Amino acid sequence: MALKVVSAEAIADGCRLFELALPDGGALPSCEPGAHIGIRLPDGSERQYSLLNYGSAPTSYRFAVKRDPESRGGSVWLCDKAVSGDTFLTEAPRNNFPLDEGGHPTVLIAGGIGITPIRAMIDRLEELGREWVLHYAARTRAEAAFADELAGLGSVHLHFDDVEGGVLPVAEIVRAAPTDAHLYCCGPAPMLAAFEAAAAEASIAPERVHVEYFTQKYDVATEGGFTVALARSGSEFRVEPGKTILDTLRAAGLDLSSSCEEGICGACETRVLEGLPDHRDAILSERERQENKTMFICCSGAKSDRLVLDL
Repeated sequence: MALKVVSAEAIADGCRLFELALPDGGALPSCEPGAHIGIRLPDGSERQYSLLNYGSAPTSYRFAVKRDPESRGGSVWLCDKAVSGDTFLTEAPRNNFPLDEGGHPTVLIAGGIGITPIRAMIDRLEELGREWVLHYAARTRAEAAFADELAGLGSVHLHFDDVEGGVLPVAEIVRAAPTDAHLYCCGPAPMLAAFEAAAAEASIAPERVHVEYFTQKYDVATEGGFTVALARSGSEFRVEPGKTILDTLRAAGLDLSSSCEEGICGACETRVLEGLPDHRDAILSERERQENKTMFICCSGAKSDRLVLDL
């Protein structure tokens, strides 16, 4: 979809809020809390951003971007150069971080710009009348998007590193969670690693532990040395060292969906019919990895000599 920037405004130090809509103001594809959209930037690269709103027929998509000079350049361009009236080719929402809307308590942990998908979850949990609590950390209050509006809610605990003298005690929060709670975490990689380690140590059931990565979790599989067979066409290709499955199939002329190429967006998800993948994504749960029914060909490889994919 070609969507126009309706507004672009600063909401915290180094952070801007964007709203995109169709030029005619019509309804957009539905989105749920935790969903993200993909945006194609002027240089042809694509980036994914979590949505702040949800609905069955929204008239706009809202997302926030934190300027990160150490990133691949998308956040810097959006924060420095994007203005109202710009148009972006935009993918429909995809959700790898869905909210479980059951009647259990919900513990939300966010760090920095990781508040964006969590913010939509809070609105939905409030709408449903569910029990929830948020622990939101940032280096300073000035860098914390939505801090003022969140501070007015009774179930929010704000943590600022410069005030507290250290980072959010994620392990303590996980250990103190109700035994039937679902726990969600989105933020920088060290926070996510601490969260997953604490959940494992507390023996929390995997189906109650939910994470969203903004950067790749594992190195992309480029070891090669295996064959990929395409079930629909009957073609087979050798994946050489230094190449990914996606690289190999594109070089053979296949037009395949992809976006982040880091295993965080889900655009290249592909069904596995035979063989043993080497999963390197940040999306699949441990149970889904063991089932080996699907994989992400932008970043994952093979542990077997041959993979048969539903392509």
